[in-house]
Amino acid sequence: MMYALRLQYPPPLTGRMMSVSASGYYAWVDRPLSKRAREEMRLELEIKAADKRTRQTYGPERLQCDLAENGIRVGICRIRRIRKKLGIRCKQKRKFRATTDSKHQLPVAENALGQRFKVAGRNTVWVSDITYVPTDEGWLYLAGHKDLFNGEIVGYAMGERLTRNLVSQSLFRAVAAKHPAKGLMHHSDRGSQYCSHEYRQLLDQFDLQVSMSGTGNCFDNAPMESFWGTLKQELVHHRHYTTRQEAIRDIPRRPMHKDSMPDNWLR
Repeated sequence: MMYALRLQYPPPLTGRMMSVSASGYYAWVDRPLSKRAREEMRLELEIKAADKRTRQTYGPERLQCDLAENGIRVGICRIRRIRKKLGIRCKQKRKFRATTDSKHQLPVAENALGQRFKVAGRNTVWVSDITYVPTDEGWLYLAGHKDLFNGEIVGYAMGERLTRNLVSQSLFRAVAAKHPAKGLMHHSDRGSQYCSHEYRQLLDQFDLQVSMSGTGNCFDNAPMESFWGTLKQELVHHRHYTTRQEAIRDIPRRPMHKDSMPDNWLR
């Protein structure tokens, strides 16, 4: 406290108020920092740098992984304490715009997946969903298919209109890239794009088992919802896209954390 007040009050005055001798105070000032104190200062700088590097989107656990990848080994409790000391907090996600229109008379399928998100191998279960990206020209819609086994985005499509052609293009890319065996489970919400006769014919053509979430239950497709949330929090919310083409060029090539989105996640 004497050191903090040294520019406002002379140390002898604050020393008398706190029963500290001036010689003791100056000896403390000249004393070199302990090993623990030096390490603490270095960690504060490393955590500040990591927070900036990750665009203020990582919590303590993921920040610990990022630090470890950069050669800094530190306990999670210490990271939490330093973050609190420095006032570091994650940026909050923005609310999403609804992209699911389930008020239709098209046929729907039962929820065969039943929130069983752990699968035995690749190309066993694919989940799919649609999200949006704001640009000055209007919304850019993004459809994707994700393999539940390893979290890979196996197919995607982007366009200015929210149509069945968007999800069809994403499915075509996934099938062309992975050549799944018959019986792969395809899980989505009950949006009109997925329930359309044309899209259901494609699923039958590729011999895919159809599964759909319950009405208004986002938890039934949580892995895909989580991916969109990470994409927006780690990239989209930090960008201002003037045109749709600018977003289309930028989104596929942005490197992401390995626990959320791998490098070149859109193939």
